[in-house]
Amino acid sequence: MTFELLSEFPFNLDHAQLAWVRERFAVLSEDDKLRQLFNLRSAGTDPEAIAAIRDFRPGGVTRHIGAGIEEERAIIARLGDGNPAPLLISADLEGSRMSLPGGAEFPNPLALAAVDDVEATAEISRLMAVEARHVGINWSFTPVLDINAAFRSPIVATRGFGSDVATIERHALTQMRVFQENGVASAIKHWPGEGFDDRDQHLLTTINPLSIDDWEASFGRLYRGAIEAGALSVMSAHIALPAFVRSLVPDAGVEAFRPASISKLLNEELLRNRLGFNGLIVSDATSMAGLGNWSKRSEYLPEVIENGCDVILFSNDPDLDLDYLRTALADGHLSQARVDAAVIRQLGLKAKLGLANPATMPAGEAPSAAASAYATEVIRRAPTLVKDVQGLLPIDPQRHRRVLIVSGGIVFPFTPEPLPFALPDMLREHGFLAEVCGPETRISPENYDLMLYIFGEETLLTRGRIFLDWLRLTGHFGTAMARHWHDIPTAMVSFGYPYMLYDAPRVPTYINAYSTTETMQRAVVDALVGAIPFNGRNPVDPFCGLEDARY
Repeated sequence: MTFELLSEFPFNLDHAQLAWVRERFAVLSEDDKLRQLFNLRSAGTDPEAIAAIRDFRPGGVTRHIGAGIEEERAIIARLGDGNPAPLLISADLEGSRMSLPGGAEFPNPLALAAVDDVEATAEISRLMAVEARHVGINWSFTPVLDINAAFRSPIVATRGFGSDVATIERHALTQMRVFQENGVASAIKHWPGEGFDDRDQHLLTTINPLSIDDWEASFGRLYRGAIEAGALSVMSAHIALPAFVRSLVPDAGVEAFRPASISKLLNEELLRNRLGFNGLIVSDATSMAGLGNWSKRSEYLPEVIENGCDVILFSNDPDLDLDYLRTALADGHLSQARVDAAVIRQLGLKAKLGLANPATMPAGEAPSAAASAYATEVIRRAPTLVKDVQGLLPIDPQRHRRVLIVSGGIVFPFTPEPLPFALPDMLREHGFLAEVCGPETRISPENYDLMLYIFGEETLLTRGRIFLDWLRLTGHFGTAMARHWHDIPTAMVSFGYPYMLYDAPRVPTYINAYSTTETMQRAVVDALVGAIPFNGRNPVDPFCGLEDARY
């Protein structure tokens, strides 16, 4: 790669910015360049852990925000001390429980797709971006361009904008544009496209099974549109696209299933040459089994860079990984040309974001009551009434005073135990007697006027499947088989995964609410009692193709 490519789209660097890239690159030692290839993960406030990342001098850091907003600003500022180049500070700005603690509770992509108001998506994206910039984040691994086609997929679900390509295109490209207008580079993902394989690339290499024509009509359309709209980066994932590989190498054998993150054909031939992408390519997390089940780390890590990525995402042992790169560079498995090109593109993105001259960077905004109020307004438009064949709604404390709530809690991949719902207390505020079902609960029409099943499983990383686990929910083989909705009015609400009807097709009232935040829980309660209307738009097929689920 030559420096002049940074003057071209999407970087469009001017003379001063190019001069800064050249100057920064010139002062980097060969060891510095290898270190700059890494984006390390940082969480918590331990001074030693923060110092270890700082002293490694990586090109970027993904910060899992956990402390107060102002404390996070200070931590992020310290992470770059002594680094020969300013840091890319990244996060997954996806809304819901991936929002910044201490900030607004934002709707996640599937909720935005349910609302289907591009102006609302634009303003939510702006609020997310300026809040992130205030903390120090300048790069987001969003938006998700995946297509929610295989309903059993636990990894797309609420992270994407649904199953309709046109809807995804409208909202994802809007979010990308607004993020980048407000100083947060977007990494569109997951290249070359997830959602037709119902497995999780955290656990294995997943397969995009589409033919070339079908891929072009779906993912090709989405990625070409995003690239033409100025996407600054792409996340290359641990997903294979065998149809494309076999179109070039008919007898590719197992190589047809090589993950994109280490595939020269997918990164350089398809993404760069055919789609014309000149921006930065970042791998997905390199600790995922989507890479680990392909080869050992000492082999695949140099291939991340040699086969087209410009950033290695995450490392459990940076010093060991650095040695792998040094060895590969010495024995020819990694070329100096690819190292240099990757570092130059990183510096180009930093110059584009204004990191060379912080005074030119878009200003952030601290979390505000106005931002929270707007996000709440949008969230309250999202809960979707999928069906109510018993005419249950709205509920009221006169007819449905005694409510039995059946729930497994809020399941979040970063907490060891499920979190409790606030919804029971919200019902009590409306005058209901809300009881949470336990092992000794005797379920009968004499004891309860309404049964309410509530589930809190959004997209879950490293979870092979999300499903309605009746045995875990009830705790007993016999009670797992009991269905009480013929005797007791019953509603089911999923605050996340929108496909629970697959395991309970004949539940008479079913609602999708997409997100587990307390703001969404309150919106559902208000809709249940008739204080606000339910949404009628389904961003996916909640019936999972089952005709009986509609009745």
